Amino acid sequence: MENTDFKQINPFEGQNPEVELRAKKMIVWLVIFAVVMLFGGITSAIMVLYGKLLWVHIQPPSIFWVGNALIVLSSVTLIMALKALKAGSQSKALYLTLATFILGIAFVFTQNRGWNEMASMGMGNTITQTEQGLKQSRWNTLGKLNGEYGSNYYFELNGQKLTKEGDNYYYIRPDQSREDKTLEVLTTFNASGAMLSVLIYLHIAHLLCGLIYLLINLFRLKNGKLNKDKWISLNSNGMYWHFMGILWIYLFFFIFYIY
Repeated sequence: MENTDFKQINPFEGQNPEVELRAKKMIVWLVIFAVVMLFGGITSAIMVLYGKLLWVHIQPPSIFWVGNALIVLSSVTLIMALKALKAGSQSKALYLTLATFILGIAFVFTQNRGWNEMASMGMGNTITQTEQGLKQSRWNTLGKLNGEYGSNYYFELNGQKLTKEGDNYYYIRPDQSREDKTLEVLTTFNASGAMLSVLIYLHIAHLLCGLIYLLINLFRLKNGKLNKDKWISLNSNGMYWHFMGILWIYLFFFIFYIY
């Protein structure tokens, strides 16, 4: 029986490196466009819901600020890694790419930790047990939130912060008349908390793609497949990674300081 030697086909082999660079950049830009459309749709939905529902404004846990620093630093180390690779310092590029990977893992940890802190304040769901002994998960209402009202969080309706007096919440109209919103607070589904969790974990899911690509490039650097003449893969990785960092910084301020 004849042995068949299967070889990896490189469609860019023998081509000008500029052709491969342009092609891979175009692929990354298409991916970025798709991600922008996805998150743009979600943030647009938030803007619509914000004008119609009771909304929660919550102070971001301090761990999120740590995450912001980590994601920015990870972009810096990846930029340095690409520069080192182009300069012919392959070992330096390897260690800097590894640093980016570790910083990315740490960022994911801060994101998960931050959400868990908010969930412990009542932003998430509650697991209860049915009469049949089955567990069921139900998203919390606004009334489940705990902490100091006005400091840790507050409710807003039509751009107006609700006033809390004792256990009651009041909406103050422009003519200074008051409407008791306590029942709505106790029974309204926490849409802002649900959308917040979607944005956080959807961003993590997309960032994981960048982490997988980093891991692949780490092996390529270790095996010598990436060097001063072959750096386009790390460049593409960097484009996606920097975009995901910028996207999170935008989402952070959108979530906690704009809406």
